[in-house]
Amino acid sequence: MKQSIILALAIAVSLTAVAVSPVEKQADELKKSHHVVNISPDEPIDSMSEKELIDLFYYDQFRHFQDPLAPYFMLMSKTHNYAMGIGGVVRMRGWYDWNGSMQNSAFIPYDIRIPGDPTKDHWFGSTPAGTALFFSVFGRHTKFGSYQLYIEAGFNGYGNRDFHLKKAYATVNDWTLGYANSTFTDPAAQPPTVDAQGPNSETSDTNVLLRWMHTFKNHYVVAASVETPDGAIPALDGVYAPCNDYMPNFAAFMQYQWGGGQHVRLSGVIRGLEYRDLVTGKNHKKTGWGAHLSTIFRPVEPLTVYGAVITGKGISSLINDLQNSPMDLVGDPERRGEMKAPLSFGWYAALQYNFRPNLFSTIMFSEERFLPGHQHSYDSGIYKYGLYGTANIFWNITPRCQTGVEYNFGKRQNMDREHRWVNRVSMMAQFSF
Repeated sequence: MKQSIILALAIAVSLTAVAVSPVEKQADELKKSHHVVNISPDEPIDSMSEKELIDLFYYDQFRHFQDPLAPYFMLMSKTHNYAMGIGGVVRMRGWYDWNGSMQNSAFIPYDIRIPGDPTKDHWFGSTPAGTALFFSVFGRHTKFGSYQLYIEAGFNGYGNRDFHLKKAYATVNDWTLGYANSTFTDPAAQPPTVDAQGPNSETSDTNVLLRWMHTFKNHYVVAASVETPDGAIPALDGVYAPCNDYMPNFAAFMQYQWGGGQHVRLSGVIRGLEYRDLVTGKNHKKTGWGAHLSTIFRPVEPLTVYGAVITGKGISSLINDLQNSPMDLVGDPERRGEMKAPLSFGWYAALQYNFRPNLFSTIMFSEERFLPGHQHSYDSGIYKYGLYGTANIFWNITPRCQTGVEYNFGKRQNMDREHRWVNRVSMMAQFSF
């Protein structure tokens, strides 16, 4: 009996190891959609070399669901060691808000108006925000290993139509230098949403940085970076004022990963924040810190689980729902002129179910709390917490053409318990090239 149980467990484990999830099947179909132009037509491209080069583009620890796909057309070098391509995505979103509106193309609970404005109880809108172009060169060098040069710009600026830089970096083997996602973020563990913003507790930060990242034995990844800071500290006439940043942010993570992009990651960040006490005429430095535990895994083939917990002091400008207000430091109500780094805490959890490789749905809930302490001393309009929920369905009509429909609900509650809910239905269509 005991041997039979052991044998059954061994078979189950072996089947799990070789099973290909719907997510991986869809990714394989996508990789087949590329057209590689050979500069040397007399020398046929080895199919394995082509696949390995395309895999280099998609093997990215900081790749988000909404990031553009690899270029449809790519030029292969004479040596077949690197490829170059220009690609992009054309993305259109439309939405309808009721019971209040965000006045923002992204669904951000922090932006819910309290009290409500009767002239803005509902809103129909659309935007091309998210449309982007990029240029990429990637390959392998016999001496330096794998590398990638990447530049991306998108239409997310003023009025959601201005063209502005989103990313610009170079990666050579274990090193990355340039304007890229912070090491404190984990875009791959963020659930698919039609909404451009995503979970209100999500860490979202892009900086000029120098990062070292290395994989050990295919399962363990460690990274550390030095990043240009961008603190958000408020000013109050005659009481306190922000100072220039005086030190870089230091971020790092440790990760355990396994097949199909599944992983568990623990990230951390340390940052320096300086302000001037205008009452005493002195400058003071505060240390901000953050911890971020995130994961993505598939317990069974059609189901993907996303989750994260984020907490820290002085990291409001790194969190989606708190980025619209300068709250990395707040005034100390007991000591006029002094400031402190407020605590924040957030989490999200999501389930994605694949009905087919090209048809999937996601449900998600997220919460972000602002915990400065001494709540009774704060203005009644101060944000206390926000809730964010979504349910959506995506259909990949072709590997490069995708549509989605989504329902969002959100709540903002202030320190004085005043609160308001807002609802949204949105649609999205996009084509990658």
